[in-house]
Amino acid sequence: MNQVMVVDDEAPMRAALEAQFRRDGWDVMTAYGVNDALTKFRASPCPLVVTDMRMPDGDGLRVMRGLRELDPQVGVVFLTAFGSVPEAVRAMHEGACDYLVKPVRFEQLKDVAERVMGRAPRGASDSQEGDNIFVGESPKLQKLLQRARQAARTDMDVLVEAESGTGKELLARLIHQASGRRNRPFVAVNCAAFPEALLESELFGHARGAFTGATVAKPGKFELAHTGTLLLDEIGELPLQLQPKLLRALQEREVDRLGDTRPLRVDVRVIATTNRSLRALAEEGKFRADLYYRLNVVPLAIPPLRERRDDIARLARHFLQKHAGSAGGTPPTLSPALLTSLESLDWPGNVRELENLVRRAVALHPGEQIGLEFLHEIDRPPSVAQSEATPRLQRGALESAPGTSLRDMERRLLESTLEAAGGNRTHAARILGICPRTMRNKIREYGLPPRRYA
Repeated sequence: MNQVMVVDDEAPMRAALEAQFRRDGWDVMTAYGVNDALTKFRASPCPLVVTDMRMPDGDGLRVMRGLRELDPQVGVVFLTAFGSVPEAVRAMHEGACDYLVKPVRFEQLKDVAERVMGRAPRGASDSQEGDNIFVGESPKLQKLLQRARQAARTDMDVLVEAESGTGKELLARLIHQASGRRNRPFVAVNCAAFPEALLESELFGHARGAFTGATVAKPGKFELAHTGTLLLDEIGELPLQLQPKLLRALQEREVDRLGDTRPLRVDVRVIATTNRSLRALAEEGKFRADLYYRLNVVPLAIPPLRERRDDIARLARHFLQKHAGSAGGTPPTLSPALLTSLESLDWPGNVRELENLVRRAVALHPGEQIGLEFLHEIDRPPSVAQSEATPRLQRGALESAPGTSLRDMERRLLESTLEAAGGNRTHAARILGICPRTMRNKIREYGLPPRRYA
């Protein structure tokens, strides 16, 4: 169960947050001030603390510093009024996970809390954290993780180019957690989520009175990420007009708030991610070439799921434990036939698509085992491998009388494909869109003569 301590000197606020966290299944402790929080944390440590910024016996900074002496890995989130935003920014510089301005919607707080709790397991070593985040043992994935850990030992900027759903933000968090900045802020901003005028303020901040409605100064993401890591998600969507300002921030490590006359020095490592080729965008004149080369110091590419089919079954079981376990009771199992079918699909949505499918299976198919019939209820296009394979097979091999079992159909499809491939197991596996190891296992499972198929 997730554990959290709520620290606030106002009893109604403590009670409201406690009730909302408990309703969502959290184990909650409460404290009414700095000394009470440190006393209770010393007796019963927890991984996350949500604290008010200003209290009668001290401020949230004192809470965080005391907690970090007891447990350097504890996550701290601040709740603050507009008047204490500068203190909250200072807290971010000292390693707070995030801060929220009151009044706070609980859904917003819950999202932040779950993000903090989603960090690598407590006590994991640097070399283990990536393995715990990325499930899989395929050579391409292991090579990527090794390169990411090597990059983490430096302060160089990183560019991650990969398809949607492959885990670009997870990789960015892996690099942050494996770096010397692990106890400093990790700040993310999606460059595609804001209109141009708002994005500039979001990245670089603004001074009071910079524009109509700017009643208070606001720090930008670069400033909030000072001494830590800044993730620029979907950097390919950054408007051309903002790219020179970002280039200057990367080169000089200083930013200009909107409406301010003094530049601010920042110490950040930038990780940029994109699902588009920045080189291609630069050649088309849609992205500045000098900014592309400045970002592309350490390039990393996450392989799509179709290029690591050996990991699909392992990932499916991982997501099954994750989502079925949260519902309580004994998690169901995935049938071998279903796992084989999952390995044959192309997964255009990559790992995110697989996780959503397993989540749906858990929700719609209670029972001890989830079988192949589940796939028949899903309206989705066939994989490229399947659509290419069908014309090569004899049509009669796929026809069957009513009542034929799925197992018999699978055996007949396997035999027919092997015959069409001239007995070549590797070629037959490619036609079906499965890995050679799965083909070998299927030959053994159905008792087919292994010497006949090379």
